[in-house]
Amino acid sequence: MLTKRISNLAPSKTMYFTAKAKELKKQGISVMDFSVGEPDFGTPENICQAAKDAIDAGHTKYTAVNGILELREAIAEKLQKENNVTYSPDQICAGTGAKQPLFNAVFAICEAGDEVIIPTPGWVSYEEMVKLAGATPVFVECLAEDDFELDIQAIEKAVSQNTKAIIINTPNNPTGAVYKKETLQELGELAVKYDFYIIADEVYEKLIYGEAEHISIASLSEEIKNKTVLINGFSKSYAMTGWRIGYVAANEEVIAAVKGIQSHTTSSGNSITQYAATEAYRGSQESVERMRKAFLERREYLVKRINEMPYVSCNSAPGAFYLMLNISRVKGMKYEGTLIDSSKTLAELLLTEAHIAMVAGEAFHADDYMRICYAASMEDLREGMNRLEAFLKKVSA
Repeated sequence: MLTKRISNLAPSKTMYFTAKAKELKKQGISVMDFSVGEPDFGTPENICQAAKDAIDAGHTKYTAVNGILELREAIAEKLQKENNVTYSPDQICAGTGAKQPLFNAVFAICEAGDEVIIPTPGWVSYEEMVKLAGATPVFVECLAEDDFELDIQAIEKAVSQNTKAIIINTPNNPTGAVYKKETLQELGELAVKYDFYIIADEVYEKLIYGEAEHISIASLSEEIKNKTVLINGFSKSYAMTGWRIGYVAANEEVIAAVKGIQSHTTSSGNSITQYAATEAYRGSQESVERMRKAFLERREYLVKRINEMPYVSCNSAPGAFYLMLNISRVKGMKYEGTLIDSSKTLAELLLTEAHIAMVAGEAFHADDYMRICYAASMEDLREGMNRLEAFLKKVSA
């Protein structure tokens, strides 16, 4: 018999729609897949070459649990230069993707009886990580009319004597929101006042558009930094999803705990990938800017096209590569006799009838929405929007 924590573990609702889209593709059906949060670009050549050089140099052995010194130094340099945050290499632990360091941090900080605040809409794995650690997730809604900005008053109301942490993600998956400096300052002051950690997932930090600015909350004061657990990685900005490399930066106590957990689970991350990641931070950033500009073009096209369609709308979303499609007017209507009673029903219909894959908003605690990932070619985005518009024209009261 399996444990209770496993029986309470929900399957990934984002991967559910991705898997269904792949099944249809295997049948020879043309599916416009906007479900998976993965850049459609190849990994930059200089990063690939660094990996080849590492193999040729024989860097194929175990590394230190927290990663090679060169990588941790490159991360520390980057955090100081780009984020105005000072961490020593010993305050950094590299791991397998950003997800594993994030889980290790949650596991180190939280246990049964603790509560962790999760703003919604929010990434699906935060809730499951908190549950696996034995803690209780507490959800606080962010509203579209506020551009999905954090609601500081609602967060403070959610704080209890059991609150151990809050998990924030800026730029945000799934909303594309980029939290303002003033909001982050207020949140940091709450964390200091009530003595809880801020787990800050910044993996989309380089994908920013317009006048939005990414602010690392740890940069706002030494007191706030001491309560911050900074999570980042290379998958999104450097098109390195399959390389599985990320890191956590925090105070010495948290990092020691994270290293302890990692030493008994995965040990060190992939040695070759660590050398590639070092080059990602120290090498040319031109490829990152090319990808960002391509995402910007796609975002602008989608926002304009969606807001011209019947029944649906979306915010401009100044970060990441997601849009939240507002379907509140579609719910309660019918598609060829089938009642659209939820985002999941609509997602299923779009996939089976229009062959468009999106993620139902219920996955993010936002049933009035669907998440569109625009890490896809302009050709596919145009075709997908043509299909969506044709589908909506068949919807009736």
